Amino acid sequence: MTGIDFTVFRGSSSGKIVQSKTHKESIKPDEVLLRITHAGVCGTDQHHKTSDMVLGHEGVGVVQQVGSQVTAFKVGDRAGWGFLHDSCGHCDECLNANEMFCPERAMYAHSNTDQGAFASHAVWKAAFLFHIPDAITSSDAAPLMCAGATVFNAMYLYNVRPTERVAVVGVGGLGHLAIQFAAKMGCEVVVFSGTESKKEEAKSLGATEFYATRGASKLEIGKPIKHLFVTTSRIPDWNLFLPILAPNATIYPITVSEGDLAMPHIPLVSKGLTIQGSFCASRGVHAKMLRFAAVHGIKPITQEFPLTAEGIEGAMAKLDKGEVRYRAVLVAGK
Repeated sequence: MTGIDFTVFRGSSSGKIVQSKTHKESIKPDEVLLRITHAGVCGTDQHHKTSDMVLGHEGVGVVQQVGSQVTAFKVGDRAGWGFLHDSCGHCDECLNANEMFCPERAMYAHSNTDQGAFASHAVWKAAFLFHIPDAITSSDAAPLMCAGATVFNAMYLYNVRPTERVAVVGVGGLGHLAIQFAAKMGCEVVVFSGTESKKEEAKSLGATEFYATRGASKLEIGKPIKHLFVTTSRIPDWNLFLPILAPNATIYPITVSEGDLAMPHIPLVSKGLTIQGSFCASRGVHAKMLRFAAVHGIKPITQEFPLTAEGIEGAMAKLDKGEVRYRAVLVAGK
């Protein structure tokens, strides 16, 4: 048999990680073959571990082969990818650099389910890969491919500005990166967490204020908040947070939560509040995020696991229990 065969790790109906093989006949002219060295583990991967698909969408690796039309990458380059694999290139969203919202988008869990970041190799369109800056290690780059791009995208697209008061609810996989990005953008960063246990860590990441919320019936924080980033897996008590928002403030629920998003009506109307949906970054913003992280030394706090079936199971078990601080990274050959 000719072509390319590589190892992949799939979900299954039982939730057990299964090792298998994927075959590609060849590299197309616009594609790149990567040897995967690092893969971030995201909550979205947990959602799909009971599906018969290759898992992982925070991938970083080394270019092994390039198609005949590829000029942006060469063998030996480090490259990464995130949620989006392809788009039509000609709709209004694509032409406005919003290809993440292309109606024909190809993205994780919906397209190319025979490959992913939990694998030995992958073949992707070169146009949807990103160069990894020299200042960022591959282990640090992996979580930036989704978690970093998600928080930066919301801040960049929706005009978070220097000196504004930005609140981050939760110090976890998304929250610890949101604190760093907002601080380096020149914002006052107000952090909310259940207890005081993460106060010093939040301050070291760039928080200017920290408040524990467990058991609180009212928050006293001084000046009101202009942007509220909800990074927890559970939706917070809005009656606690809406009173501290400034008029015309924006709320960003940037984690995936089951069920409906319920919101008190009167405060929303009387303060002119905005609830802003935000997804992963399109390519232009994703590339800017990597450059910004490199310039400002933004790094995820990670725990490493082997890129094996057992390593994936171990990382997901810790993630499920909330024991990962704060992003799990699978490492090939570890």
